Amino acid sequence: MKIRIDIDETRTEEEIIIRGKSFDEKLMRMQKMIANLYEKDEKIVLYKGDTTYYIPVGDILFFETEGASIYAHTIAEVYHTKYRLYELEGLLSGDFMRVSKATILNLAKVYSVTKTLTSSGTAEFKGTHKQTYISRYYFKALQQRLEEMRR
Repeated sequence: MKIRIDIDETRTEEEIIIRGKSFDEKLMRMQKMIANLYEKDEKIVLYKGDTTYYIPVGDILFFETEGASIYAHTIAEVYHTKYRLYELEGLLSGDFMRVSKATILNLAKVYSVTKTLTSSGTAEFKGTHKQTYISRYYFKALQQRLEEMRR
């Protein structure tokens, strides 16, 4: 494996290119590792009352709608965001997934998933009482994504 860094002062943002013979498990793991490193530094603007917060994206458990508002949940707090859920889907990394019409979940923070009789379920998070609903439409895809992450 070769690693090469090219410095170009005219660039406006960093770009990482991974080249290989085929897209195999090893390349997929490298891509995820790089994305996770970047995400840990990435911050999102959130609001609580008159205060603006800059919260690391990796600290978010889930985003959910309540009425016309979108809320971001961390272990201890709930913040308001001005983004719509479809905008968040485009902004967030591969660790986030829509799990219902009203919720986007941080897969890396899921502690447990409980299936109900109607094939829907709930996701729980370690260190908090918070949990969120998973619709039956997304439940199987969520289980597959969680399995992929655990490999």
